Amino acid sequence: MKQKTEIFIETPTINLAQLLKMAGLAENGGQAKHLVREGLVKVNEKTCLQPGKQLAPGDVILLGEEELCVFWKK
Repeated sequence: MKQKTEIFIETPTINLAQLLKMAGLAENGGQAKHLVREGLVKVNEKTCLQPGKQLAPGDVILLGEEELCVFWKK
């Protein structure tokens, strides 16, 4: 069963590696980049190999059983 987590951002976009760190799925930027480059991360149901991919509210990120949903911080 997937673990769903809502991530709230204050900026218009955030890059994928930063989001993984923010969510606690990577300890540091290097680990976040490695997870992405290994093909372990999906963005909106498509495998993403770009750690710098810009994400915006409404995007859904999958890493294993973790599902992250990006929202604006109100």
